[in-house]
Amino acid sequence: MKNKFRSVFSFVTLFFLILIAVVYVKYFTNNINSKVKQNEFYVTIPTGSNYEDVKKIISPYIENFNDFEFVANRRSYPDNIKPGRFLFKKGMSSFSLVSSLRRNIPVNLAFNNQERLENLCVRISSQIEPDTTKLLAAFRDTVFLKQNNFTKNDVFALFIPNSYQFYWNISAKKFRDKMIKEYNTFWNAQRLEKAKKLGLTPVQVITLASIVHKETVKNDERPKVAKVYLNRLQQGMPLQADPTVIYSVKLRDNNFDQIIKRVLFGDLKINSPYNTYINLGLPPGPIAMPDIAAIDAVLNPDNNDYLYFCASVEHFGYHAFATTLAEHDINRKKYVEWLNNRGTQR
Repeated sequence: MKNKFRSVFSFVTLFFLILIAVVYVKYFTNNINSKVKQNEFYVTIPTGSNYEDVKKIISPYIENFNDFEFVANRRSYPDNIKPGRFLFKKGMSSFSLVSSLRRNIPVNLAFNNQERLENLCVRISSQIEPDTTKLLAAFRDTVFLKQNNFTKNDVFALFIPNSYQFYWNISAKKFRDKMIKEYNTFWNAQRLEKAKKLGLTPVQVITLASIVHKETVKNDERPKVAKVYLNRLQQGMPLQADPTVIYSVKLRDNNFDQIIKRVLFGDLKINSPYNTYINLGLPPGPIAMPDIAAIDAVLNPDNNDYLYFCASVEHFGYHAFATTLAEHDINRKKYVEWLNNRGTQR
């Protein structure tokens, strides 16, 4: 009888040991496909996905899907699908995979140097779930524009270049609301007061800053360039800013990928509201996304009486400034000769 009891006990013990081993294998051993080369990577689960959708998305990365489903079912994952961006790592077990699919990882989204809303939305849509169409619709919504004192031409001004964190599955409207919140935070009382003293609205400051941004990459020169344009605005002169002509050319051609190094005489006559050679005042909206240095250069301009400037051939990257047209013509002639000697046609 004692031997029989020992046999039964041994059998039960062995059974439980085997069961524990099986469960351990299913739960805690590597279940990432051996063909996966990356040490870590992200998978995205779209909004509205069900368990069958998830299985299709993650199946290429799973070594043994039966083991994954065994754990997923016992952890109630099929009934608690979350959309988002999830981190998978080499060596992850089924238990870790299910845990990871419950931990939405934010996207570090940065943007700058965009020239119009369409280009920006294309870039943003490559990093979060909403596509370009949904993003454009959100920012061009007439109710939103009216509530926040924007127009379809100047709404691009609300984007302050910086690094932001968003969940991949953020909606287009929530992304828009985050951007307007950041815009309002940026325009604090101090910046608003400086804009008021210049007689400009925040949108006008950013529009002018976009021109300054395109004119020079030298932060130490930007306040001087900004003051030239402010001097011109004050005197009722046309800005005659080459970057606005270049923008007009790109807009006319519907080609913002082209590189234009030289503005031609015929370009100055392009019939466009953005062409500041034929239109007084500022263009109807930004011609680029100015960085914060360019915006603050407009808000904190240099103290000078210059009305003209031209690219310098003696200090490359900088400009030669002038108070009279005669002085400017001398500087401009030097620059044109330099372009001709280099054979720069466009």
